[in-house]
Amino acid sequence: MEKIILTGDRPTGKLHIGHYVGSLRRRVELQDSGLYDKIFVFEADAQALTDNIENPEKVRQNVIEVALDYLAAGLDPERTTLFIQSQIPELCELSFYFMDLVSVSRLQRNPTVKTEIQMRGFSGESIPVGFFTYPVSQAADIAMFKATTVPAGDDQEPMLEQCREIVRRFNNIYGETLVEPNILLPENAACLRLPGIDGKAKMSKSLGNCIYLSDSADEVAKKVKTMYTDPLHLQVNDPGHLEGNTVFTYLDAFATDEQVSRLTTDYTTLQEMKDHYTRGGLGDMKCKKLLTAVLQEVLDPIRQRRAEYEKDIPAVYEILRKGCEVARAAACETMDEVRRAMKINYFDDRALIEEQARRFQN
Repeated sequence: MEKIILTGDRPTGKLHIGHYVGSLRRRVELQDSGLYDKIFVFEADAQALTDNIENPEKVRQNVIEVALDYLAAGLDPERTTLFIQSQIPELCELSFYFMDLVSVSRLQRNPTVKTEIQMRGFSGESIPVGFFTYPVSQAADIAMFKATTVPAGDDQEPMLEQCREIVRRFNNIYGETLVEPNILLPENAACLRLPGIDGKAKMSKSLGNCIYLSDSADEVAKKVKTMYTDPLHLQVNDPGHLEGNTVFTYLDAFATDEQVSRLTTDYTTLQEMKDHYTRGGLGDMKCKKLLTAVLQEVLDPIRQRRAEYEKDIPAVYEILRKGCEVARAAACETMDEVRRAMKINYFDDRALIEEQARRFQN
């Protein structure tokens, strides 16, 4: 069996460092590893429209922003297929068939759906059907490309489980056709769900608590200065707390011991800095200074690559167009198998036509 990766993002805004450590950095590593036969990364613009239906221009404008972030982060269109969800109409067809395989009550139990509904302020009958059923759409995205691996944060685990259930039921009814995927979580626990700079919840575009991959060096520095730390660490000599301290969460996600040793004069490892902070005598601004330096080292090459791609936007659209062609060819192959398994390939089934001809002739 081929080893295939599929993952993507909703183009509702530029990508931030939460996306980067949660999935995007891993995608580049997996691409560069050469261990996978195919890698598909897509922009879920159709899914984004489920709760932006009255603001399609927002989605339209952000398709290019996300594409630039993908390329700037290191995704290579020669090795990774970049495509746009809405340009693959076969996804709608598979979603339609999948809707017969899952109940309303099962969708209502999906914790990711519950969380997303609450975040967007939907309630009761105000929930758009398209938004409510997006686990079905996501299952179709994954199954269409026979993905064996989906790099994602732990908040997507319920979605992957629902996808596996749908694929399993399809295969039980129609025969082994589709592939059950596995989730690939970040190895670093700090990357599972990076909090916003305000220390609240998850880093989110809608909450305005993000550091974006495209932020300038000055913007990054300003945002780090305002980051939430330990509210009990009032004086430098006060013992500090690491739990819930956003600065140290970010350092855990981004900093290596080599960087700590090179960028500071007092520590050779991040643990040494943590120990100093917890016993007292280390100020928050010194920790933020290190974090700023670390983030600039991570983001500088990303900003430089983005600036190069921004010089030729038509070329970026051409990359997406070619990716859509490759993705659609793969989707057509899968749908041929799906229709055959479901016995709705009427015009391709010569045996059926001949059988029916004999039946009516007799």
